[in-house]
Amino acid sequence: MQRVVITGAGGQLGSELVASAPDVELLALGRDALDIADAAAVRQRIVGLRPDLVINAAAYTAVDRAESEPELARAINSDAPGYLAGACAEANARLIHVSTDFVFDGAASMPYLPDDKTDPLGVYGASKLAGERAVQHELPSALIVRTGWVYSRFGGNFVKTMLRLMAERNSLNVVCDQVGTPTWAAGLADAIWGFSQRPQLHGIYHWSDAGVCSWYDFAVAIAEEGLSRGLLPHPVDVQPIPAADYPTPARRPAYSVLDKSGSWRDLETRGDHWRVQLRRMLDELVAQSN
Repeated sequence: MQRVVITGAGGQLGSELVASAPDVELLALGRDALDIADAAAVRQRIVGLRPDLVINAAAYTAVDRAESEPELARAINSDAPGYLAGACAEANARLIHVSTDFVFDGAASMPYLPDDKTDPLGVYGASKLAGERAVQHELPSALIVRTGWVYSRFGGNFVKTMLRLMAERNSLNVVCDQVGTPTWAAGLADAIWGFSQRPQLHGIYHWSDAGVCSWYDFAVAIAEEGLSRGLLPHPVDVQPIPAADYPTPARRPAYSVLDKSGSWRDLETRGDHWRVQLRRMLDELVAQSN
């Protein structure tokens, strides 16, 4: 039986990976069980466990806070993936590492291919790009999955924040000129488990749900679908605003749609549309509340 270690097991993606794990010997390590920024601890744990596969779902994801905590962001997103890759090389283990659409600057008008030029706008994206490079340097056979706009019933995320704010207010302003694709973490987890069953694959792949939207479009869908499921007590008027009217410490790419054609081909499956996946996640919230 394949022995699989998941780092960051307590986060959104890690929780979904644990919930959807196939028939494997699973070792789920949260932050308390393994500090991935501790090189010695990573080597001791990974080499000692001798896994067949390590899935790194751990990351520093506070995009705005990273601008004031660059050292911490780099420790977790840049240095730690290199430690994991080096330990995997020593243990003869495969590594699947999760990265982000924020490695791009958003100046494109067509979905980004895995080999397109990277040019992150802020500390978070730069730290994740450095992590990709560290992984590839230490373990060229590793597989890197870039994704974006991740949400889940676990943890904090845009969907749950919108539901909370919409329950408190009658109207809401949401940025309309930043475009990407939402990604339900459960669908991403399924894709990662699909990659895990194809040991011949390596390099960089992209995965998100299908389709394209702005944060405004996403919020409108959350309002409509949330109201229809009784997750909201009243209709909410969602108004579009430009990003310039909602300044944040970190610059975000205006366009971060990922081209998933390579993943769809090699996994022999296409991701479902983001609105279909949103409905599934909201149905889980309803079931959870009942």
